[in-house]
Amino acid sequence: MEQCGGALYYSRQMSCYQVSAKHVEKRINMAFDEGLAERIREALEGEVGLSERRMFGGLCFMLHGHMCAGIVKEELMIRVGPDGHDTALAEPHARPMDFTGKPMRGMVYVEAEGFAEDSDLEAWLDRAREFVKTLPPKKKK
Repeated sequence: MEQCGGALYYSRQMSCYQVSAKHVEKRINMAFDEGLAERIREALEGEVGLSERRMFGGLCFMLHGHMCAGIVKEELMIRVGPDGHDTALAEPHARPMDFTGKPMRGMVYVEAEGFAEDSDLEAWLDRAREFVKTLPPKKKK
């Protein structure tokens, strides 16, 4: 994004598109903890089928196209599946993922205190990997 003639523009492939103030505000609010992202990248390094995608206003880590974990602001988002949901919520610093205002069964948020140690982060990521590996392969579009 750059300023050109007093307006903000988003440059894409040598073309400029005017960006509304609402869009700029939305892009700014999509911030996530880059330090946590790096910790997750290190923990998942070497994982076959790993990719990243921006969604939920943050960053998601995908395994073979399935959402596994993510970051929304400074919180860790973990996919534990419906069967692991209640067990995950029993852990300190975990709460239901309620991004849309309605809790999403099988997804939890973990506050920073819950993954302050690398071993805690690894344990949460292990839960997510275990669940995602039970899912059928995604069909290619």
